[in-house]
Amino acid sequence: MQTSISPTSSSETTPKADSEQNLGQLPRMSTVRRTTGETDVHVTINLDGQGHCTAATGVPFLDHMLHQIASHGLIDLEVKATGDIEIDDHHTNEDVGITLGQALGKALGDRKGIIRFGHFVAPLDEALIQVALDFSGRPHLSYGLDIPTQRVGTYDTQLVREFFVAIVNHAQMTLHIRQLDGINSHHIIEATFKAFARSLRMATEIDPRRATTIPSSKGVL
Repeated sequence: MQTSISPTSSSETTPKADSEQNLGQLPRMSTVRRTTGETDVHVTINLDGQGHCTAATGVPFLDHMLHQIASHGLIDLEVKATGDIEIDDHHTNEDVGITLGQALGKALGDRKGIIRFGHFVAPLDEALIQVALDFSGRPHLSYGLDIPTQRVGTYDTQLVREFFVAIVNHAQMTLHIRQLDGINSHHIIEATFKAFARSLRMATEIDPRRATTIPSSKGVL
């Protein structure tokens, strides 16, 4: 397996001397390419974007969910993937999650100035999903979805958990997902991605009151 991560832009590595300089460093961007014997995944992310998304993974439902992350997280996102989908979608789904998690972590850098915590409750018709996350540097997923069907279209609904496991481990975040209501599989999953996106947006925004410091009493995440 080969993993290559492209260099960050100068805005990611320039020291931030004060709040104005920190905010002036936006946008925060990164590009990651991850190549294995099963997949080839390329992700470019701009945390300070406008919600634009180009997704071509070969897994249509996953593309649809990536659009939710971009649109509701106000993240510009480009994801291109080729994989062994003739076997099933598992490897592509997981490796997109891994690469997106790596891109998130790289764009955040030392996480100086971010709010760090995010939470949101998203309704979608009868479905109601609660998400809370913390860019703590400690990967943990608490997953509470009860999706009633095995598939949405051709997408295996077990892959939702695998996608978030991959993001959590590689973005080094704590993520809690709770299903408060819902009986339609598509609604449950889409509400989850929307709530995740809004939580992500909250957590990664710059707090101008401490834009030069890492949001931890330990001084490191």
